[in-house]
Amino acid sequence: MVVGVAHIQPIVALLAGILILIVPRLLNFIVAAYLIFIGLVGLNILPIH
Repeated sequence: MVVGVAHIQPIVALLAGILILIVPRLLNFIVAAYLIFIGLVGLNILPIH
């Protein structure tokens, strides 16, 4: 089984949702990290195949 970006995004979203339910103060950090990651991938600074 090959794990690509299409498989990682739902897993990350699920883990982030669970963490936010457990520790709501993490919301800002999780959203910021996600947006930075998506921005870096979108600009091809962090190439993911």
